[in-house]
Amino acid sequence: MNPTNSDNRNDREPYVVTSKGHTAAAINAAAKAGEWIKNRQGRVKELGSKTSAQDLVTEVDKGVEQMIRRLILTHYPDHAILGEESVQPGADALTAALEEGRKHEYLWIVDPIDGTTNFVHGFPFYCVSIALVVKGELTVGVIYDPIRDEMFVAEKGKGAYMHGIPTSVSAESDPGSSLVAMGFPPDRTFAQPANMAGLQQILPQIRGIRAGGSAALHLAYVAAGRVDGYWEVGLSPWDCAAGVLLVLESGGKVTDTLGNPYDIGTRHVVASNGRIHDFLLASLSEAEATGYNK
Repeated sequence: MNPTNSDNRNDREPYVVTSKGHTAAAINAAAKAGEWIKNRQGRVKELGSKTSAQDLVTEVDKGVEQMIRRLILTHYPDHAILGEESVQPGADALTAALEEGRKHEYLWIVDPIDGTTNFVHGFPFYCVSIALVVKGELTVGVIYDPIRDEMFVAEKGKGAYMHGIPTSVSAESDPGSSLVAMGFPPDRTFAQPANMAGLQQILPQIRGIRAGGSAALHLAYVAAGRVDGYWEVGLSPWDCAAGVLLVLESGGKVTDTLGNPYDIGTRHVVASNGRIHDFLLASLSEAEATGYNK
């Protein structure tokens, strides 16, 4: 494993970046949003649901997304923003929003709180996720974990960092010695059976499974070498866009569950250090757990 060592917070670079640019704007927005979220843990007043009783949304999610929108549009008023709380629930609404988003040269993809259920329960595993797609290419990815005070930043072609320290995927090549993350999306009719089938196939072959409840943080942990791989069926762009760039810029690999290159419309995702990627793909295929099986 190759954890990112940066426990000495005095050595960390500040988040409030005075320079201009897309990455600086994303870092500033994530830092301010993260601090606001952290201060409101345990103080949720309005709790609602979207697609199901498990798909939670709070007034904090909505407020944070508006905050991030204002911060970005102040600098880039002509850019488009695709945010979780601005898209109606359901696959059709997501498809329409993505089609509209692809028309724009600059598209920000925002998840104000990835891990809302954790946030509501006071389980300290959630984050702010902000990505920028330029002409169809992931260009900036920022994930901020306000509880651990960890800021993950990636720029296309420039590497990935956590507080200025380069992140790198693990070197583990043996599935039997690997720690793998997965998730359980709110969709209990389609996504959950697929993920459960994958779990039953993969778990006996590896060292352990972790399911923390935040796709974005799982991807950041692949990038930092804390887990060797991650998969999940039934994701949305805001769950994984920033994290995908972190993994790629940390030397890892990201595809769909069939092995095709990642696209912002990819719903079924496999990310890894690259060395156990084929194992994960083959296992999901054998279990008919790719999300594409009829």
